[in-house]
Amino acid sequence: MMHLFIPLAIVLIIVAAFYDLLTMTIPNWVSIALVVCFLAVAGFSAMPLQQFLLAVGAAAIVLAVTFAFFAFGWMGGGDAKLLSSLTLWFGWSEDLTSFLMLTCIYGAVLTFALIIFRKFVLLPAFLAKMDWLARLSDSMVGIPYGIAISVAALQVFANSPWVKSLGYF
Repeated sequence: MMHLFIPLAIVLIIVAAFYDLLTMTIPNWVSIALVVCFLAVAGFSAMPLQQFLLAVGAAAIVLAVTFAFFAFGWMGGGDAKLLSSLTLWFGWSEDLTSFLMLTCIYGAVLTFALIIFRKFVLLPAFLAKMDWLARLSDSMVGIPYGIAISVAALQVFANSPWVKSLGYF
């Protein structure tokens, strides 16, 4: 049963990226489901209590920092919740550092690409009618940072030591 939760988490990460791309929002149920999957895998794998508490502590710190970013308007609430729920999976480890660094790098690349796209690309009328493309090309709309978060998570997820120990990667 535990082995079902890891592919589900991967699907949820991908769903978060597509939701953010298409709607500029990440539904709460995605972040909640990622937390539930983590709790199930932690329980079924008999994760040591110390490792579990460190993961929860890391997620709490990331949640506090990202909600401060949200309060200042630097980050969306869905991005903050997604980043925090994914932090659980990496715990207090080098994987977390890799995940956060890759998120920053991919977020910067995405931001610069959208700035260039928004400044220099004029959508043809038939494409401009697509809500998600119109929103993506609007310079008054934020950046769908969930894409960067998801790509970083998928990259680091496969290297997580306890996920590897389950024989998936």
